[in-house]
Amino acid sequence: MGPASAAAILVAGWLIGATGIGGVLVVPALSQFEAMDVQRAIAASALAFAFPGVAALWWLRGAAHAPGVRLTALVAGALPGAVLGALLVHHIEPRWLLAGLALLALGSGLRGLVPTPVAATASPAMPAATAALLGFAVGIGSALTGTGGPVLLVPLLLLLRQPLVATVAAAQAIQLPLALSASAAHWASGSLDLGLAALLGGLLLAGSVAGQWCASRMRVHWLQRLVSLLLLATGAWFAWRSLQ
Repeated sequence: MGPASAAAILVAGWLIGATGIGGVLVVPALSQFEAMDVQRAIAASALAFAFPGVAALWWLRGAAHAPGVRLTALVAGALPGAVLGALLVHHIEPRWLLAGLALLALGSGLRGLVPTPVAATASPAMPAATAALLGFAVGIGSALTGTGGPVLLVPLLLLLRQPLVATVAAAQAIQLPLALSASAAHWASGSLDLGLAALLGGLLLAGSVAGQWCASRMRVHWLQRLVSLLLLATGAWFAWRSLQ
């Protein structure tokens, strides 16, 4: 792996650790800098996301803001969704999915930049059934695009007015179960490069640990702005990919 792609993967890991978003950079880095087949890059990145997922769960252990029942329901829905998406990625063209994700990310990013009264941010607890359906959709979408769960889950939870800190925590924690279930499907199809996945995972892990350290020292206001700007950049990239 060249220095340019390695640097991009490290940046992706830092963004995952700090904001929950960043996996969107992995597949483009591999395809642009390494001229790698997209399906191979998606399969390897699926397993690589397990590495920062383990770090996220370690960081969340005992944390007061760690999601409880909602995360359980999200994971329960995401597991079968990730398997289905990993099986479908080799048979369908995800162009329309990318266009929808672009609109979602752009809308969420713009909304996050608009100041909102504190009273308007309150939201009732998400029902378990809703969380499970949301997880199922995120599982399918993440496996189809090779972006990891957070890049899809964060804008959806923000649109549902979930607290930012809990949203980032849920997005990071869902990475491990999504990665393992999607990787199982890729392994069964014979498309998983274990060596490449381990290399990517190590780089993502190093970056995510640094990102978690930085995020814990940032004010929520600045974290909100960073997430919003990153969502706008992600939406622009999804839109560009959908036109290719």
